[in-house]
Amino acid sequence: MADIAGLTQLYTTQYTDNLQLNLQQIPSRMRGKTMEGFHVGKQAAPVDYVAPVSMRTPQGRFAPLVPTNTSYQRRWVMPVDKDLPQYVDRFDKLRTLEDPQAALTQSAASAVNREWDDRVISAAFGDAQISNTDGSTLSAETWASFSAKYEIADTFNNGSTSIGMTVDKLIEANRLFKHNHVTDAEVAPGEKTLVIGSWQEAEMLKLIEVTSQEFSPGAQYMRTGKLDGLMFMGWNIVVSERLAIESGTNIRDCIAFVRSGLYLGIWMEMENNITQRNDLTGHPWQIYTMMSCGATRLEPGRVLKIKCGTDTSGADNI
Repeated sequence: MADIAGLTQLYTTQYTDNLQLNLQQIPSRMRGKTMEGFHVGKQAAPVDYVAPVSMRTPQGRFAPLVPTNTSYQRRWVMPVDKDLPQYVDRFDKLRTLEDPQAALTQSAASAVNREWDDRVISAAFGDAQISNTDGSTLSAETWASFSAKYEIADTFNNGSTSIGMTVDKLIEANRLFKHNHVTDAEVAPGEKTLVIGSWQEAEMLKLIEVTSQEFSPGAQYMRTGKLDGLMFMGWNIVVSERLAIESGTNIRDCIAFVRSGLYLGIWMEMENNITQRNDLTGHPWQIYTMMSCGATRLEPGRVLKIKCGTDTSGADNI
């Protein structure tokens, strides 16, 4: 049947002026959980460590004193510079209902927040740069060199079968802190952080120890259905999808740490500059976002790896 002319000729197409961001992690999960400081220069030393010493038996009555040479170690953090230029063409704006500048600025801020987290997460089990001098000659402290002392296996208390996050693993993490002489003040409720993925959060919500009203704060769990932002067994629970999954496995490396275990050095907080580029055709608006930061593990023993198996959720692809 042939089309009949008439009102069909006046059909219109309506477009929205509601511009939203795609699904992504927007806030930082890790800021405020670690030690932080502001720096300038090519590198910075956030902390120096003094090695333990032992008492000795005197050499004899009125014998000469022989001094003990104490060992010192300096940790270093180096900045990683990142930027994000985005353009808004003025000709394009004439042809659209939306002004994307606010959305692009928010998108850039979200990217910065994810970058903070990535620096801290990668530092937890990455190489830490150490020296005994001014930092001109550095050596890498690898996690593998002491992983056996500070890791909780995915099979912990379950024979040879891999399992996810359990209360037994959290009890073991508390034991390892105590075994390694982390002070009571550092492991006080609210001072230690457990970073898990959404898969581990779901596993913990199935545990009777977590969901029972007898265990604080069970009532909050039952109301909200989530652990993120709450506290359990003295742990601040942080849910991040940016934790590493070991290559070729379903094992996610969760992080248990006290504030003095990880350090985030800030060389430049997020800085947004919106300028008009008169040197380019169309004189577009440029949204230029910059940041500079670095992170390091401060001391093994204050940072633990809890390996959780059965995680098939995959890595964050954003």
